[in-house]
Amino acid sequence: MNLTVLGSTGSIGTQTLDVARERGWRVGALAAGRNLERLEAQVREFRPGVVSVAPEAYARASALFPGLRVIADPAEVAALPADVVVNAMSGLPGLLPTRAALEAGRAVALATKEAMVTAAALIWAAAARGGGRVVPVDSEHTGVYQCLTGEHLDDVAELILTASGGPFRDGPADLSRVTAAEALRHPSWSMGQKITIDSATLMNKGLEVMECASLYGLPLSRVGVVVHPQSVLHAAVRFRDGSLKGQFGPTDMRLAIAYAVDAAPGGMTRPGDVRGARRGPEVAGHLGWPLRGGWEFREPDAARFPCLGLAYRAGEAGGLAPAALNAADEVAVPAFLAGQIGFLDIPRVIERVLDETPSGELSWDALAGTEAWATARARELVAGVRA
Repeated sequence: MNLTVLGSTGSIGTQTLDVARERGWRVGALAAGRNLERLEAQVREFRPGVVSVAPEAYARASALFPGLRVIADPAEVAALPADVVVNAMSGLPGLLPTRAALEAGRAVALATKEAMVTAAALIWAAAARGGGRVVPVDSEHTGVYQCLTGEHLDDVAELILTASGGPFRDGPADLSRVTAAEALRHPSWSMGQKITIDSATLMNKGLEVMECASLYGLPLSRVGVVVHPQSVLHAAVRFRDGSLKGQFGPTDMRLAIAYAVDAAPGGMTRPGDVRGARRGPEVAGHLGWPLRGGWEFREPDAARFPCLGLAYRAGEAGGLAPAALNAADEVAVPAFLAGQIGFLDIPRVIERVLDETPSGELSWDALAGTEAWATARARELVAGVRA
């Protein structure tokens, strides 16, 4: 197996390389942004032939890696020959590399949920043009994928995503004074800061709902969310006969990554085109993981966590609304982490941007324009809160 790993120095990227180390996969290319210290260690271990870095780090990287091809465009890396491209780039910068990989006919293990959230129709069109394939990496979407293997999509009544509920699922009732440090204490998963705050607001689950509908070709009304604090059940499918099928496992993203990479070469070319994969050997010593303890399931509190409802609203509106919602969140979360706005200002900023989003048909140009507008408008709103 020959991998390209985009976003190699982030949480999903480093865990992908953990699996590559265990499985003995070759890593032919890495895209890493600005973290040259971590990239240097990865290059030393995996010996890729190509690395990509942010433009401002290009000169330093070229001096640091004299024997490697160094480029400043992750989309160019994404199109290089590989058995699987793992796209673990966070946020909107992961869109164009996803497009490039699919148009080049690559199999993409997709951890960049923004691609399907903001540009699903464009992403599927890119796959159709180039012959690329898609398999999701998120534990919930991989769980749905595994539950759908061997089933007929017409028999599905509902796709169910589970949420831990985040650090504030049991309180406090008043979230106006919670701090960034408190919001970063995720009870189940070890993730990057942005996705951890999104989990605290339930925006991450809202984005996953939109991604799930886009991946499997079902309306948002048939994608549900259940809070499951133990995080043992990652996803379930309810079928029209009333039966339920679930995917269970430890809270270790390496399992989801391993399955996605195994499945990607035969993955989806269109929504819901689910094809199972032969599973590789044990990952991270989990064969002895015990199935024990009590499990709890409850409805999410939409009043305390309005971001979930905003995501459903943007998904139902379609067009450019999901891009605006996502871009506003990309501004609001760092502002909260920097102490510029409060926790409850995150949904306020996003809702205001969503209210003002102009209508229009989805295209690559319109998408870029909407992202730029929503980013600028969210920054104005953040500045207004600070003032």
